Amino acid sequence: MALLGLILPLTINLMISTTTAMKANAGNGGYFRIVTGTTDGTYFPIGALIASAISNPPGSRDCADGGSCGVPGLIAVGQASKGSVENVRLIAQGAVESGLSQADIAYMAFHGLGRFRGGAPYDGLRVIATLYPELVQLVVRKYSGIYALEDLRGKRVSLGAVGSGTALDAEVIMAAHGLGLSDYRAVHFDLGDSADRLRLGKVDAFFNIAGTPVPALEDLAEQSNITLLPIHGPATDELRKKFPFFVPTILPAGVYRNVGEIKTLSVGAQWLVSTRLDEAKVYEMTRALWHPSTRRVLDNGHPVGRQIQLQSALDGLAIPLHDGARRYYKEIGALP
Repeated sequence: MALLGLILPLTINLMISTTTAMKANAGNGGYFRIVTGTTDGTYFPIGALIASAISNPPGSRDCADGGSCGVPGLIAVGQASKGSVENVRLIAQGAVESGLSQADIAYMAFHGLGRFRGGAPYDGLRVIATLYPELVQLVVRKYSGIYALEDLRGKRVSLGAVGSGTALDAEVIMAAHGLGLSDYRAVHFDLGDSADRLRLGKVDAFFNIAGTPVPALEDLAEQSNITLLPIHGPATDELRKKFPFFVPTILPAGVYRNVGEIKTLSVGAQWLVSTRLDEAKVYEMTRALWHPSTRRVLDNGHPVGRQIQLQSALDGLAIPLHDGARRYYKEIGALP
């Protein structure tokens, strides 16, 4: 106990000193935060991988010698958060340097829509890259007589939690196919409740937007005979003209038990910053993200990491690129 009494104050002092140093470094560019999501989600490990790729702490071996190929002197960390909406707000407030977000949430924040309605639009938000697709998954029971989105007229449809990006997207997708809120019974449940209610026959369909496979949908497919409705065709094409963050996507057969290939839409999981960040610094971070050595980090760090590819980095952009990222993509010929 006496020894603990000596160690504990030293530990607390070290933690305070470290935190103070990190805050000081945040001002001069040495320390860089990427807010992600909950620790049991996908954003958290992906944010950690990106942080690893762009970091190059003082004293590291040179890239040419097999060391880090990140930004010289940069110490980046992934930081847990509540997800896209909180991340965008933290970036807007200048509380963090960057964060991960769904493209639709970024779009809403930029234009002051949805959960951001009533506040000043955050038009200082910028994109570094689209990382991977999060699919729009419209789930129904097989043999329910519902084969197309238009068949949901008069049905009970869970659009997602109130105020969520999923709920806004679901509403505009339904409207694009001729179904206003008076044409079906809209209810608002999160993924877990929606899946339970579909299994029990208390809703006829529900929306979910996420990277695949979604564990809750895998479980539901094991317990019940489900399928996903296709979202494509002329109505979808018109929708994409209005909301460019939607991207045509195919869910391969076999992702969920007894569910075949489905044509649908996706929104990108994006890495966001603000216009406050220096152009040269963002250029170096973008270069580090797509450096050939980063491929090994992404491919081996997480299954979703393999989906982070340069050829899809500019998919579904609905808000501007940061000038530093734009400069990099122009240099490599990805932009005119």
